[in-house]
Amino acid sequence: MDSLSCTPFAAVAQAMPPSVNFHLWEPCNMRCRFCFATFEDVRRDVLPKGHLPKEAALRLVELLSRRFQKITFAGGEPLLCPWLPDLAAAAKANGATTMLVTNGSRLNADVLARLRGVVDWVTVSIDSVSPRTHEALGRAVHGKALEPQDYQALAERVHAAGMRLKVNTVVTNLNAGEDQKAFMRSLRPERWKLLRVLSVDGQNTGKVESMRCTSQDFEAFVARHRILEEDGIVLVPEDNEDMRGSYAMVDPAGRFFDNADGGHRYSEPILQTGLDGAWSQVHFSLERFIQRNGFYDFGGRS
Repeated sequence: MDSLSCTPFAAVAQAMPPSVNFHLWEPCNMRCRFCFATFEDVRRDVLPKGHLPKEAALRLVELLSRRFQKITFAGGEPLLCPWLPDLAAAAKANGATTMLVTNGSRLNADVLARLRGVVDWVTVSIDSVSPRTHEALGRAVHGKALEPQDYQALAERVHAAGMRLKVNTVVTNLNAGEDQKAFMRSLRPERWKLLRVLSVDGQNTGKVESMRCTSQDFEAFVARHRILEEDGIVLVPEDNEDMRGSYAMVDPAGRFFDNADGGHRYSEPILQTGLDGAWSQVHFSLERFIQRNGFYDFGGRS
């Protein structure tokens, strides 16, 4: 793997990490106020439907899975995509580990049955133990949030399907004081990613200012839950600077993008330019990727 220069970012011949996030679907059935990737600009300026056609998405996944060891399917809400199982199967056919990031609202037994064998990891986005807090955050469908027992039942279905479970939590001033230890013990995720709410120009501008969480409150939230590592739950905290320029990401239009400078910078379409050409047009820091624990044993069980 190529090494980076001594500068924070390298735009030419820069290293690729082993994992990539494909935000394949702009539409979402929730309206999280802090969302880092609304892609309203993509839908407005590039892709009116908010996603590639099925065949183009399949070609893109085949390209990505030949280069990256893990593909994470994200959105929007990727379970709104009727051909998600086909995309995951294409990635698995090329030997990639597959991960799904979902808000959980559509992850019923039938959906899990269709994904079994082609999705290795399920990551559920859960920010609070309180449905009322979720509703205030916008993590709700038609104003109604899932209850804790809904998430617990969902986690049990994931475990029973032989998939590995991860939880993502965005820490804001609405949930920073919570104690989620008992709740997380009931879910039993292998990994729990904690993200301090991040302002991204053009994505959540004007929505997150009232939800900001101080660095001290974020660190206190992380410290309060460190004891969960004794239960085998790996905590992965990411403060704002950890999150910038440390991911390989593909937008719903099939372009690499980064957030290194505060907003989204997009490459030319990968299917037109090729992986290497498009990758050279965005910024990525392997050092930050390593610092945020991007290298871990993500091998699937399927």
